Amino acid sequence: MRIVQILPTITMGDAVSNETLAFYHALKEAGYDTAIYAQNIGDKLPKGFIYRIDEYKDDADFIIYHLSIGGEINNRLMGYKAKCLIVYHNVTPEEFFAPYSMQSQMLCREGIEAVKMLSQTPVMCIADSEFNKQDLIRLGYTCDIKVLPILMQFDDYDKKPSQNVLKRFKDDGYVNILFTGRIAPNKKQEDIIRSFYYYKTYINPKSRLILAGSYQEQDIYARKLRKYIKQLELDDVIMTGHIPFDEILAYYHLADVFLVLSEHEGFCVPLVEAMYFGKPIVAYDSTAVGETLGDAGILLKDKDSKLVAEAIDRIVKDTDLRDYFIQAGKDRLATFAPEKVKKQFIQIVEEAIKAL
Repeated sequence: MRIVQILPTITMGDAVSNETLAFYHALKEAGYDTAIYAQNIGDKLPKGFIYRIDEYKDDADFIIYHLSIGGEINNRLMGYKAKCLIVYHNVTPEEFFAPYSMQSQMLCREGIEAVKMLSQTPVMCIADSEFNKQDLIRLGYTCDIKVLPILMQFDDYDKKPSQNVLKRFKDDGYVNILFTGRIAPNKKQEDIIRSFYYYKTYINPKSRLILAGSYQEQDIYARKLRKYIKQLELDDVIMTGHIPFDEILAYYHLADVFLVLSEHEGFCVPLVEAMYFGKPIVAYDSTAVGETLGDAGILLKDKDSKLVAEAIDRIVKDTDLRDYFIQAGKDRLATFAPEKVKKQFIQIVEEAIKAL
């Protein structure tokens, strides 16, 4: 049987692309003839099994479609002969982008419309979280929806971190507060900056904030963040922009606390990454964040900057509490173990094929 995966964009580093590659290898190991097709293909990707969507000959027995944003490729899906399984990664609500990017706002609006349009198309869906499943139900899906965590490759995190970054910051006595994720309005990096300001000003002046995530210099939201940092006269805030993977690994190694104040996450892969690196987590309970975090960190119902700063201070100073959450994170990793998730994925695919 030939099973192909289709998605709008595949590139190095983002969660959807990483899962698509992991699914490819899982399908290959299970004996399926498989390939990946995308409208946009980034550089430095493996060759030989990733093709442009225009090369697809409508010759698959089954399609796995990754749905996360608007675009013309959503319309193509309805015209293909093969039945499909939709993997739903959620679509960021357009209102987050309204003040900053008309293009991003439009893509998110088109994404929601595409989710609605495709509601009768799949024989089955995979949702990254229960939050995503409920989103599909709200948008009109009546097919069987399986909740499956994102398939992550933990081996990647064992690669050698950047020695330059480690040498620059290691053992300098600073408390390093880290958030990883693209600079985007739904991630609410301004709330992280505000909380860091309170922590650095009133609790611990020897502290540093690292926002490790990509952005374009012309992005209005990124420029707003830089202006906000300047207005607060804040030192020791690092906005890395796009960086190599070994530098991301180094920042995880350096982190004392991982902080998430996002207001929209369909899963939040960085939470699992922080657990893997044994970092205590402080997070705001929004969308799928609490579901992914479980009991592996301090989960806040309110993200008042004083409350967040005091939570950071507590987890830094209280070694028993810190050790408790680090161990809880290690225990929680079993839920996301790659071999376990891979096995569940293949079982879901086989069940979907039987439903044809």
